[in-house]
Amino acid sequence: MPASTRHHRALAVFVHCLGILAAVPALPAAAPEAAPAPRPPAATPRPPATTPPPPAATPPPAAPADPVATRPPVAMVARVAEPTPPSAPPAMAPPTRAPASAPPQQVTVAVATESSPAPRYRIQVRNVSNAPLDTTVRQELPPGSSPTAISGGGRSTPAGGSTTEVTWRLRLPARSTATLGTALAATAPGRPLTAPTCAFTSDGSRPYDCATATWQAAATPVAKVTEAPPWRRYPVLLAGLAVLLLISAVLVWVWRRRRGRRVTAAALSTGGGAGADRGTIYPRPAAPSPVRRRRAPPVWTLVGAAVVVLAGVVGTAGWTATRQVASIDTQKQPTSGAWMGTGVTGPVGVPLRESAFEFTVYRMVCGAPGVAGIANGGSAAPANSRRCQATVGVRNVTGDHQPWHSQLQRAYLPGGRWVSTDESATRAANLGRDVFADPMAAGTRVVLPLVFTVDGRDPPQQLELRSGVFSAGVRVHMP
Repeated sequence: MPASTRHHRALAVFVHCLGILAAVPALPAAAPEAAPAPRPPAATPRPPATTPPPPAATPPPAAPADPVATRPPVAMVARVAEPTPPSAPPAMAPPTRAPASAPPQQVTVAVATESSPAPRYRIQVRNVSNAPLDTTVRQELPPGSSPTAISGGGRSTPAGGSTTEVTWRLRLPARSTATLGTALAATAPGRPLTAPTCAFTSDGSRPYDCATATWQAAATPVAKVTEAPPWRRYPVLLAGLAVLLLISAVLVWVWRRRRGRRVTAAALSTGGGAGADRGTIYPRPAAPSPVRRRRAPPVWTLVGAAVVVLAGVVGTAGWTATRQVASIDTQKQPTSGAWMGTGVTGPVGVPLRESAFEFTVYRMVCGAPGVAGIANGGSAAPANSRRCQATVGVRNVTGDHQPWHSQLQRAYLPGGRWVSTDESATRAANLGRDVFADPMAAGTRVVLPLVFTVDGRDPPQQLELRSGVFSAGVRVHMP
């Protein structure tokens, strides 16, 4: 191929490439950031050159006259379209829910006992708010007790069964304190009496605060019990008597045996008569020697000794078993392997502690069938059911906030049946607040009503309260 033809073809290929580049619009340089930036307005494409310049004379592509004006505001776009930080990966546990703050306490209650022969209680009710309040104070008396003195304004009413309660209706000015008092009839010495007291709203439905105190009689000096000397203990006396009888039986048997031998020897020595030592013409035949039999002790001696030994063994065994049973600590409560802590049982008004919470049941009131639900603000109960409201104090004794659940709080009915907390009625009794929704903060204490819907006319016999599924929990006996 001639050289001129080869040059023309190379020039034609180069011209075609320049035409393609001229047809493509001029694009801005790629932004260094990863964030998407708005596309700048496209530049007007240059018309294709009719006569391409030679390759050597081709000028380099000219830079834009004003790069700041033609480029988009990269820094501003980066600030405006800054991506949000990534969320926590799914494998990480979500942050623990913070406990909700309890509503501010407006009334506080404190109960103390007095050192007196008969039970006496002193109650202090304080209004810590800046406004006057109407409150109803109720003191639950121990079962079987009766009041002998009540401070002004209080009255005694039966609370059902063998219990009695004292009620005061007070008007407390702002930042004021009222002191109340009760005295009960003397009881059996050594019997402790617990009287819980609560301050309620004016209608008596929602508790402000509760407190409790246990009266005990003055301790009397207990005489020191000394152990009896050995010769005054029944097992020792029985063992000594058995040994004495056994020795007496052996001595009697030995004496009787020796006496028999002496009688036989005397008979043999005097058998020949007065002329036994004289000679005779006719020799006497030799007398056969008597056969000696081994004497056995009499039957009554063996039977008596066996009876004495048996009595001694039985007495010693009974004394040992009595001492071992008396040394058993009846106050210890057994635990099973799966439970956390030790199960505790107690009466109303006594603080009972389990693994995480300290529960105190101050009182329980059951309404009429089908009426309690409407009175508490909730839905009406079934015709054959009624609602029992328990005033419970809960204290978190751990160093961390703890959740608790309504299904773990139970009321046991006669026959072993039980029901859990009625959530809707409990929420209505707490002014619409779900007390189980948020965990309890460390070291906090709340007093709240728990409502149980039971069937039949018999009230619950026990309340079972616990903080967790594997907690041993506490049981409170209802009066």
